[in-house]
Parts: sequence; C-alpha cells; structure tokens
Amino acid sequence: MATELEIMTHAKHYIDQMANGVNPLTGEPANESDIINNVRISRCLFYVSDVLRQVIEKGGLRKKAAVKKAPFALTAEQIAGYTYDKPLAVTAIAARLSALTDTDKMQNLSYKIIQTYMKNMGYLEERPAKQPGKTRPWPTEAGFSLGIFTEDRNGMSGPYTVILYNTDAQKFILEHLDEMLRNQ
Repeated sequence: MATELEIMTHAKHYIDQMANGVNPLTGEPANESDIINNVRISRCLFYVSDVLRQVIEKGGLRKKAAVKKAPFALTAEQIAGYTYDKPLAVTAIAARLSALTDTDKMQNLSYKIIQTYMKNMGYLEERPAKQPGKTRPWPTEAGFSLGIFTEDRNGMSGPYTVILYNTDAQKFILEHLDEMLRNQ
C-alpha cells in the first residue's frame, strides 16, 4: 500500500505533465484545443504543482506551521489611538484594543482578562443567570460608580441584558491594562 507521501508525489507528477500539455495517462502531447493547453488552466496546474512540492518537501505535512505570536501588549502611542466615543461591552473594548496592534504578530486581547481583573478589583461579581446552574458577571455598586452599567435590549432570541462600560470605565481599563496583563 502506497504511503500518503508517495501518492502526493505521483499526483504531482500527473499535474506536472498536464501543466506541460501532456496527457499523463498516455504520455502523448494533448491536442492544442484540449483544456489543459489553456494558458489559465496551465498556470493553475503549475501553481498546484508548486504547492504539492512544498508539502512533499515538508514530509507530507499539510498544515502551516503555527506561528508563535507575542503576548498582547500596547505602547503608549497605541493606547493614545483608542477612541472613546460610546459605552461598549467588554468584548468590544477588547476587540478595539486588539485592533491597535499588529494581529499577525501579536495575540489578541481576551475580554476575559479584563473581566477577571474587574471581578478581582470588586467592580463585577457573579450572579445567577437565567439558565439553571449558570452565573454571569454583574456590576457591583463600585462598578456602577466607575461607569459600568446594564442595558436591556431585544435581540433575535428575545430580550437580554448587556453590560456596558462608559468612557470613564474604559479609561480605567486602559490605565490599568499593564496590571491586568501582568496578573493574567
């Protein structure tokens, strides 16, 4: 039984022959009117052949090697680029902060880092959720004073309550971001 690497090598050989206008089954040149002699098809076949060559050179590995990204961090200049324009959910705050970095080289900021810090500082607490046995974060009195509040909304699945952070609460998060990241 042929190995997967041998099958890939054989498939690459067939693709190379077709890309060069040769019928891989007979070894004869294909007719000028044959689809494999179309320039766009030929280029596509050369491209696929090169991809297969790269996979074969890696021993048949198909997955791209995972790139180790740096932990999330922001410079003072990047933080200065944050826009305070409206109350936001913690997920939106984390997404805005992540957008200030090079996400190809750096991990995104998880909203859970912010949420955990806010719980540890006493601005959020866990309360029972609508689903039995589940909890959800909720602003404490200190959280309300900081600028964390709730808002009832209606969605496709019905009414729900969202926790929002006004601009003062967002400023607090940015002022304490380094501490949040150190304590994660």
